[in-house]
Amino acid sequence: MLKVKFLGAAGQVTGSCYYLQTDGLNFLVDCGLYQEREFLSRNWNPFPVSPEKIDYLLLTHAHLDHSGLIPKLVREGFKGKILCTAPTAELLPIVLYDTAKLQEEDAEIKKKRHEKEGRRGPYPEVPLYTMADVDRVLPLIEAVDYDLPVSLGSELSLTFHDAGHILGSSIIEIIGRTGGETRKILFSGDLGQWNKPLVRDPETFAEADYVFLEATYGDRDHDHPEKVGERLAENVNCVYQRQGNLVIPTFAIERAQELMYHLNLLVQNKKIPVLPVFLDSPMAVSVTNVFSHYLKYLDEESRQLFASGQNPFAFPGLKLIQSFEDSKKIQQVKGSSIIMAGSGMCTGGRIKQHLVNNIGRPESTILFVGYQARGTLGRQILEGQSPVRIYGQMYEVRATIDQIQGFSAHADRKQLLYWLSSFQRPPRKLFLVHGETEAISHLATEVQKSLKWSVTVPQYLEEIILD
Repeated sequence: MLKVKFLGAAGQVTGSCYYLQTDGLNFLVDCGLYQEREFLSRNWNPFPVSPEKIDYLLLTHAHLDHSGLIPKLVREGFKGKILCTAPTAELLPIVLYDTAKLQEEDAEIKKKRHEKEGRRGPYPEVPLYTMADVDRVLPLIEAVDYDLPVSLGSELSLTFHDAGHILGSSIIEIIGRTGGETRKILFSGDLGQWNKPLVRDPETFAEADYVFLEATYGDRDHDHPEKVGERLAENVNCVYQRQGNLVIPTFAIERAQELMYHLNLLVQNKKIPVLPVFLDSPMAVSVTNVFSHYLKYLDEESRQLFASGQNPFAFPGLKLIQSFEDSKKIQQVKGSSIIMAGSGMCTGGRIKQHLVNNIGRPESTILFVGYQARGTLGRQILEGQSPVRIYGQMYEVRATIDQIQGFSAHADRKQLLYWLSSFQRPPRKLFLVHGETEAISHLATEVQKSLKWSVTVPQYLEEIILD
């Protein structure tokens, strides 16, 4: 018998986590951090299943909403293997150590602020996990190549396929036996867009019995890829004319590198002036170095650039910022500059200080290039809320707010339907996950109308037998 329990990303975007049980084997697919404000308490709650009873954790990729609770899982008793692709195995420690450090710093800042204000916050003034917790994760990580079947037992095997989302991202194919019959299960993880720079296109499939598909952008289409560079150039040139700054909340994996790729082209083609460009994210700097270790995982265009000696992540004006002291000096720079910093949803990290310095300046622009989950500071700004709370203080939003959706590493509505259309026969069941209610409902309607498939929208902690 195969059974799945939805421990996250069911009815919301973040917190990806699915618990599967077979006869004698238990495993998770992903173990992600919740980032929507209304679900943050789940990060602190004990795991809904016993970590010590889990044999494997299968990880689709290194983004926090898929991997960010792993140190807590290990601290609470998980001792099994963490299986993922080789790039993910190298990226994961970078992500988790950075997050643990931020957790420790934020907890200390909140504790001091609450003591000064004579109050307590809604969550403990301690880090969710520490650097020492991450130390205990590393020995459990085991890298697996794409397209290489791996046995998890006599009745179960898995294969990682390229999801085209970020470096090392994967679609997980699980083949198991139930009731004497073979079943194929696909977890899409996060599907990428087609024809994007850097990573390869997502792999497609002819058949599966059960498909778990992300629906983050299930109700909308992105900007046309060719317009991404034009829109970025418009924003740069506008702030240059106004003598303001372009502040871009940036995800450290893929988004930062793709931004550098496009800025490099714009500078080379003289579409924008040479300005100071600050990548103010130690994690993004470390991640950028990882790309050079895995050139075979990149698309043909990017591989050719590296082979010709042209680094797509280096151009005049670019400054990689590591230390906190250098980060603070950015605000002293005269004239216009481009500032890329994490976190991508403005939930923590150095971007908050850059928002403090620029959100009240009409000459500056806050440019969003990634998904902003409901309840996050980024979503509040994007939806026009003013004032907004940053570091416990309220700030009026006077800067220009813009968004370029074409930078998203997620497939949009049209591309999700294209991926599904590759199947030569309908699966027994399509589960739509990893999306807000509106996006999932819209995509479910489209799939039922155009493909005539059976679609299920699972709820948090729902348990379903895959017969």
